[in-house]
This record gives sequence, C-alpha cells and structure tokens, in this order.
Amino acid sequence: MYRFLFAQVLSKLDPERAHHLAFDVIRSLPATGLGPVIRRWTAPRLDQSVETLGLRFETPFGVAAGFDKDGKGVLGLGLLGFGHVEVGTITAIPQPGNPKPRLFRLIADRAVVNRMGFNNGGADQARRRLERTARVSHRPVLGVNIGKSRVVDVADATADYVRSATLLSPVADYLVVNVSSPNTPGLRGLQELDQLAPLLEAVRAAAGSTPLLVKIAPDLSDAEVDRIAELVVELGLDGVIATNTTISRDGLATDPAVVEAAGAGGLSGAPLAARSLDVLRRIRAIVPPELCVISVGGVDTAEDVRERLAAGATLVQGYTAFLYRGPLWARHINRGLDRLARTAR
Repeated sequence: MYRFLFAQVLSKLDPERAHHLAFDVIRSLPATGLGPVIRRWTAPRLDQSVETLGLRFETPFGVAAGFDKDGKGVLGLGLLGFGHVEVGTITAIPQPGNPKPRLFRLIADRAVVNRMGFNNGGADQARRRLERTARVSHRPVLGVNIGKSRVVDVADATADYVRSATLLSPVADYLVVNVSSPNTPGLRGLQELDQLAPLLEAVRAAAGSTPLLVKIAPDLSDAEVDRIAELVVELGLDGVIATNTTISRDGLATDPAVVEAAGAGGLSGAPLAARSLDVLRRIRAIVPPELCVISVGGVDTAEDVRERLAAGATLVQGYTAFLYRGPLWARHINRGLDRLARTAR
C-alpha cells in the first residue's frame, strides 16, 4: 500500500514537504494512547539487544541523524521500532539552513541528494525539549549529533562545538561530533588530523561522562580513514559512525539531467552501500572489538543490517530507505532479523 501511495502521491510532492507531512504523523503517535500496542507490534520478538556505550539497545537498528533534526519525534520513532534515534545535526546557534529547494529524490537509484545545511532551532531549544524526552521511561536510546554553526568561522569551530556539547551532553545517551557533512562550508576540513584531534579532545572534556563518537565522510581516502580510526583509539573516544553522505555522483542510474538539476549536496541511499561497507571493514580492522562502530549508508533490508553486523558493526543506522519503504520499515527490519536469527540456529 505504501508503494502505491509513494508512487501516486508522495513522489509528486516536494520532498521536503512530504517529509514534514510524514514526520507530523510520526510525532503524533504517542498522543494516540496506543503506544504499548504499537511497540509490541514493531519491536523484535527474539532478543536482538546490543550492549554498548554502557547502554542497552533493544535492536541494533536505529534511525540516523537528519531525519529528526530538532528532537521532536524521538518517542514516535521509537514506537515504530527503531532501537535508537540520533537527533540533529544540532548547532549552538539556531539557523534556517540553505535556501529551498534543498532535498531531491533520485528514485531510480533509491537515493536522495540533500543540501539542508543543518537547519535547526539551536542547542538551547533542543536542550529544553530533550530534557523532557530523556525522562520518559519507555523510549529509544537517544543520540545527539552536533555540528558547527554556519555563522561561526572554522577557526572558532572548537568553541562552538564545546558550547553545544556542554548544553546537550546531559540530555544525551551518547553524543556525536559531525565533521563530515558536505553542506556547511569548511566543515569537512575539520577531519584533517591537526584540526580534528584538538577539537575532539575539547568536546570530550565538555561531554563529561557522556559517550562520545565522531562521524566521518565516505569520501576520505583509505589512508585518512585509517588515521582517524587510530586517532579515535589514541584519544579514548567511545566510537565512530561511518559514514555520512557522499559528494560523489559515480555510477548512478538516474538521468544525468535530473542529477545535474539536483545540484550540489550530499548523496545518500543505495549508491553509498559499497563504500560504507568498505569503510566499516577498515575501521573494524584497526579499533578494538569493544569500541562502538555504527555503520550507516545504503542500508535497506534486514539482510543489509546483518551484513553490516557480520562485518563488525556494533549498531546499524538508516535514513534514506525510510522515504522509500515507509513507516513500517523498522518493523520489517526487526522481523527480518528475527527470521535470520531463526535460520541461523
């Protein structure tokens, strides 16, 4: 039914408007009073739980940053079956993001191009909202992804991140430093080791006891991925998220004119799968087994999730396939993982 709805209605709407309409429904789910019923229907039936970061994740599958930018839909997303929700990217200073249109579907590739630009209401507002969410007993694990405010010069990025970390780490189950979005000028340059090391050290100090991870780009060279993995171990961080969106447009099936019309921005979805898996394997070969590695990029099915776990992922995230699979996507993943677990016995 969702495929029919997508083909006949949603695919004809502006992608950002379609997202907001769907998000409003998800956000309203807790108010229906059907939370316990929905949760039982979407959660895994077998024990798929993961212990990492000092936390218990009911399922290894969660929703990546970008879907819930301000932390308004955490509880609704949890009801849909996601074991964790990573909100953001949140910046210290509120910002509207880039001019619209800024979100584009590449349907033939089951992909999306976005140049949203960290549109969010800022860390102060998010802190107040997430304080209420954090107090709810039946909720998914809450990750908070922070990035550089656009109006802040790259030279002043560390103080900007530290402000966000100071405000948001008390309400986060884990905190993520995003230095890999292609949509904030100069941001990806922070992945250079001479800039990344002092940034991460400062944010780690500000985060206190909250687990800290860093999210990296798929467009790094293999040598750069290796060096960042080594740095994470050296600094004693709690994990790595691999990967963010890509600036590459190689190998797409979509009409080149459509791709060109979409313009600049990060590409996510199925075309990212191979590189994301490669980066995961490189990181896992370097970091110790207990370090949390979250794999994201091109994940669509339960088989994809199982492949990432087998390749060394501690947890797996998705986002783009949500737009193509619909609101029951996490339930399908959870039920698929149940089926694969039974088959493996």
